Amino acid sequence: MTLEEKTAQLVGVWVGTTDEGSEVAPHQHDMEDPVQLDDLLPYGLGQLTRPFGTAPVDAALGALALLRAQRRIADANRFGIPALAHEECLAGFVTWGATAYPVPLSWGATFDPALIQDMAAAIGRDLRAVGVHQGLAPVLDVVRDARWGRVEETIGEDPYLVGTIGTSYVRGLESAGIVATLKHFAGYSASRAGRNLAPVAMGPRERADVILPPFEMAVRESGARSVMHAYTDTDGIPSAADERLLTGLLRETWGFDGTVVADYFGIAFLRTLHGVAGSLGEAAARALTAGVDVELPTVKAFGEPLRRAVRDGVVPEALVDRAVRRVLTQKAQLGLLDADWDPVPSALAGTAAAAEANSDRPDAGTDDADPRGTVDLDTPANRALARRVAERAVVLLHNDGTLPLTADAAPARIALIGPNADVPTAVLGCYSFPVHVGTQHPHKPLGIDLPTVREALAAEFTGSEIVSAPGTSVDCRDTDGFADAAQLARGADLVIAALGDRAGLFGRGTSGEGCDAGSLALPGAQQELLDTLLDTGKPVIVTLLAGRPYALGSAAARAAAVVQTFFPGEEGTRALASVLSGRVAPSGRLPISVPKLPDAQPATYLAARLGHTSDVSSIDPAPAFGFGHGLTYTTFAWSQLDVPAEEAGTDGEFALACTVRNTGTRTGTEIVQLYLHDPVASVVQPEQRLVGYVRLELAPGAAARVRVTVPADLASFTGRDGHRVVEPGELHLRLSASSTDPRLTARLRLTGETRTVDHRRRLHPEFRVEHQPLP
Repeated sequence: MTLEEKTAQLVGVWVGTTDEGSEVAPHQHDMEDPVQLDDLLPYGLGQLTRPFGTAPVDAALGALALLRAQRRIADANRFGIPALAHEECLAGFVTWGATAYPVPLSWGATFDPALIQDMAAAIGRDLRAVGVHQGLAPVLDVVRDARWGRVEETIGEDPYLVGTIGTSYVRGLESAGIVATLKHFAGYSASRAGRNLAPVAMGPRERADVILPPFEMAVRESGARSVMHAYTDTDGIPSAADERLLTGLLRETWGFDGTVVADYFGIAFLRTLHGVAGSLGEAAARALTAGVDVELPTVKAFGEPLRRAVRDGVVPEALVDRAVRRVLTQKAQLGLLDADWDPVPSALAGTAAAAEANSDRPDAGTDDADPRGTVDLDTPANRALARRVAERAVVLLHNDGTLPLTADAAPARIALIGPNADVPTAVLGCYSFPVHVGTQHPHKPLGIDLPTVREALAAEFTGSEIVSAPGTSVDCRDTDGFADAAQLARGADLVIAALGDRAGLFGRGTSGEGCDAGSLALPGAQQELLDTLLDTGKPVIVTLLAGRPYALGSAAARAAAVVQTFFPGEEGTRALASVLSGRVAPSGRLPISVPKLPDAQPATYLAARLGHTSDVSSIDPAPAFGFGHGLTYTTFAWSQLDVPAEEAGTDGEFALACTVRNTGTRTGTEIVQLYLHDPVASVVQPEQRLVGYVRLELAPGAAARVRVTVPADLASFTGRDGHRVVEPGELHLRLSASSTDPRLTARLRLTGETRTVDHRRRLHPEFRVEHQPLP
């Protein structure tokens, strides 16, 4: 291949991007240059950027257009190589008319990796059906500051939860033949003050023990074939130019053999935002040397600037060859280099679109049917799956006994008050198509059915009269509607407050990329509205449809109940209503702590002793509801802790067992969470950290014996010399209902010499559940 042909495989092209002023990527319109496809295609093309997710397009017509584009690309270059097409799939396939699943923070709330794997497989099948090859998900960033706008895109604040849920998502996506992309590698979520694209102040130990483990787990266990570098710099080194990270750790240590792709415009940002390159050629050299293989979303640095750097001897052509080999290997895995390549996507097979796609061939058919609407990306099966995820992600934070509102206890008159009461898109995150792109096309229908909270409650509580008012907007300080809201509340038997966020991009919302928060107080005048409703003396159920946790102050205790959802997707309001009525038992647990105070940030349950409540500081970082918290409509008793051996070597393991019994009158789910506490270590450790969990669904009176084997490897951490070690000494393993609710504690001891471990260490405990017969 010529140098032009090789570099052509290292770039993407973004055709038909959005209009001026409606960026869907940082600095998009500052970075875009006109691309002349006719000039590029004779040399080939590496990737097509978001052929479905840039503007509203019917899926069948989009698949047809993509097929034609691929044939044009393959026919134009002398090797007949088509492009690899990628799309966003953070909470479902981001295209018009596709199922909008709950956001990743809701995945974390399920504590159910198998369910998330099923969801990802469904997303992957839809992507594959229309000709897409790569999905830019999952986000494996661990939340370090909940003020960061992209918290909704994360799975939570704990690396083990993020790792297990994220790895399952990758397995599901890859099972459908889609290249999953781990992002953002690494440290994006740890930016100073929770500001998007801000520098990261983080030491190597925090990076190794908190930020990197989810990526390590996914690389080792999921079959992920792509990684996306982070925008940020850590200690002055941008991820896109970090050879120790992208080559030394990722490839040479962990053994990753897929492709590393740039976050959009991230290579050019080495010049414009980071100032570590004086030209695009220098930026290309730094990124390619570090280990970035593909420039996305469109050609800029890896085009002529890279070729010039090679010709001038600044960049060895061997580095170009290295990246091209990785790209072509992946295309070969996808069948794009097969001699008989030219598949019609399965979504078009047997349709008029397929006939039209083949109309210039001698054996073409003559079916004249309209292809529009022949591809359903929001099937009943998809919606049922979205519903199951949403139901399992609902977290009951507080309940004075008012919930559930069963048929015999349903109020005659419900006042539904709040800015999210009657807004269809209130359930969607910023990477859903209606929010991400659809807002720029206000005359285009949403493409999916989005029942509002009001509509879902009306369908669930058919015997109740529901009256509604917004009271205020999501983010304005307007209080003019308070009087009407209070009047409706006083005339009702029960008040449901529908509060939370509006997703958006770059300041167009209160949650989402570039929508960072100064504090964790509810946006706008919502806290004042809630206080006004509580002052009426009526029982108030607070429901939150949000992208991050918010402090509710004294309102959390004054409310009859508090129900948290994190942008639960298109079936989210139905899931919420079914939990309120008790038709579905709440089983979600917090993937991130809910703060007690709005301004005590950043705070995390993973803090060391100095990071917790102290009498020498006037700021209390203690949560109102801790990581892992979630109530049910029943009760559970934990008993009979059994620890056969209280000592094990630093290369050994412990065995624990306990019994969990449903002591209530309703079927419910308990999540047994295993936390590790290391009282004395050679470097400061978090007070506790999650190392395992298992879901138990138990009927009234039913019990299960939970047995768990815990390898000493789980006690490892990065020691003083930078190596991961298992040290001898005391160890506490807590079997807990949440990070703030330990039920049974095993006090153990590791013996022997300090042991150094590496990426081959064991990452998981082994749970075995033995269901016992009903008494």
